[in-house]
Amino acid sequence: MAAKTDLFVSPDYFSLDELLTEEQKLVRESVRNYVKKEISPIIEDYAQRAEFPQHIVKQMGDLGCFGPTIPVEYGGGGLDHISYGLMMQELERGDSGVRSTASVQGSLVMYPIYEFGSEEQRKKYLPKLGSGEWLGCFGLTEPDHGSNPGGMLTNIKDAGDHVILNGAKMWISNAPFSQVAVVWAKDEAGDIRGLIVERGMEGFTTPTTHGKWSLRASATGELVFDNVKVPKENILNVKGLKGPLSCLTKARYGIAWGTVGAAMDCYDTALRYSKERVQFDRPIGGFQLQQKKLAEMITEITKAQLLNWRVGVLMDQHKANPQQVSMAKRNGCEIATNIARDARQMLGGMGITGEYSVMRHMMNLESVITYEGTHDIHLLITGMDVTGFNAFK
Repeated sequence: MAAKTDLFVSPDYFSLDELLTEEQKLVRESVRNYVKKEISPIIEDYAQRAEFPQHIVKQMGDLGCFGPTIPVEYGGGGLDHISYGLMMQELERGDSGVRSTASVQGSLVMYPIYEFGSEEQRKKYLPKLGSGEWLGCFGLTEPDHGSNPGGMLTNIKDAGDHVILNGAKMWISNAPFSQVAVVWAKDEAGDIRGLIVERGMEGFTTPTTHGKWSLRASATGELVFDNVKVPKENILNVKGLKGPLSCLTKARYGIAWGTVGAAMDCYDTALRYSKERVQFDRPIGGFQLQQKKLAEMITEITKAQLLNWRVGVLMDQHKANPQQVSMAKRNGCEIATNIARDARQMLGGMGITGEYSVMRHMMNLESVITYEGTHDIHLLITGMDVTGFNAFK
């Protein structure tokens, strides 16, 4: 497949760039240029072949996309949350699977090791993960426990200087290529604990998940634990669901920005196409129904950009709560999914081909609207927050 030139122009209808610092804009520009040069020309081919472009892991590590808010001394970027969000926006503008790789590495692997790990764990794992030398994954979801992670069956039993880990996790991004897995399991008291499991530990396997119509350029797999001996020094210092849920809050924040990147790409593609595609003797962009679609797209993108920026400011002030992040994640996923579908319609038959990015985004977003809290679960999180009633039980 011939490599295409990436012509993307970022929409900024309300001059949001005036809210960004020069450093934040430089961070965005460096990731945008990387995506244009290294991701856009190859991603369609990898998605068509359902293959993960492994070489991008080191590239993203060199660029600083892994753990950008982790302190520099541990291999992170030492950046603010707006910079982190802008990075995720630009990566997902290229492909949701590429952003997933970075989200998992930074928010779900490096963050818990930094937040709940010992100094020895931080020094051992974080620099290698930050540089992209190692890839990591996050094991929470199980075959029978997705939206209700507290029901997990994966467990550990005390065996002296180590614990014995048994169970299985599924729908795990990065799993087939990961050197490290942050895994959540119940101990004998029924408390949820986090463990760092390393590839090569006997009884630990990572079968690849095949047959996906979504996130095809991302590696997904299972984590299977058959009497795996995990040294006690690999256990994180946190108990209960607050451990994994705090990681998910961090990752959901990145998704809120990332999905807007996918939406911006679909909008930009549809806008350009509407000016070039002629029907009934004029560009289709001159027809009312097409203008309606484009007007609604840019409106929703603008609202989401403002929402994400505000959540980012609150994150940096340590004032953001998980419910606010939940709203931003759900909103980003919903508007991006709708924009992708409208853009696909505007492109007609061309919209289903790999010549344009729209159908790939559309399929990817079906995963993004589901993982790390489904659309409906996030609605209920907001519902419980505003009413005080728990509709989960």
